[in-house]
Amino acid sequence: MTEVFQFGLVPITCHAWNKDRSRVALSLNNNEVNIYERAGSEWRLQETLQGHDLRVTGIDWAPNTNRIVTCGADRNAYVWTCGADGKWSPTLVLLRINRAATCVKWSPNENKFAVGSGARLISVCYFEQENNWWVSKHIKKPIRSTITTLDWHPNNILLAAGAADFKVRIFSAWIKDIEPKPTPTPWGAKMPLGQMMTEFSNSTGGGGWVHSVSFSGDGNRVCWVGHDSSLTVADAGKEMAKTQLKTEYLPFTAVTWVSLNSLVAVCFVVEGILC
Repeated sequence: MTEVFQFGLVPITCHAWNKDRSRVALSLNNNEVNIYERAGSEWRLQETLQGHDLRVTGIDWAPNTNRIVTCGADRNAYVWTCGADGKWSPTLVLLRINRAATCVKWSPNENKFAVGSGARLISVCYFEQENNWWVSKHIKKPIRSTITTLDWHPNNILLAAGAADFKVRIFSAWIKDIEPKPTPTPWGAKMPLGQMMTEFSNSTGGGGWVHSVSFSGDGNRVCWVGHDSSLTVADAGKEMAKTQLKTEYLPFTAVTWVSLNSLVAVCFVVEGILC
């Protein structure tokens, strides 16, 4: 049974759930993040997070540490921590970017996160205990366009990035200051920070920029959806073999694996039907 709750008439630009889905953090196309809590059949506004100067473009809620990370068009990111009094306090992240941040994603171990941007780079951020702030290291080459989507490999090291140049790239996001040396994977064995493991193109037959990317549960496959209404799966265990499905629907906007052999992709609503 589907439940519908109206948060207003303004578009929801980004959102994230907490671990048990009892709360949701969302931004209504502005510079604020509203946290709603489930109360029976209703959702009640619990708190509004204010820190960004411009529109919030990405939110992710770490399920285990219960921290929220947000990024915005103001080129900033914040990590929000809930105190004993239930109030959320922000810590500024030093992204060091000169264009808007576009997306953000916690790593599986929640000890770092990645921020995509229009600055043609990815900021991999981790906490620096000595100075009590979040710092970043950059992945730059060979990115030549805006990063539109990110997803982490289950090993907490590899990072998939989709971009507006019709490319999906797999990078190493290993931070040697906070984690042990990674072990080899089907994507490759040499993994210094910024190492590009492989690159895929979504430009076959016209192409389109990449809306969403997702690693499978075992990390051996990656799927993505593009603005050309295509869905593609690449398999590292089969010499990076790529299978692409072109559809007649409007462009898919999100994709995720629901098992090792199945995935779900969603697109825009057409005449009241969600594809």
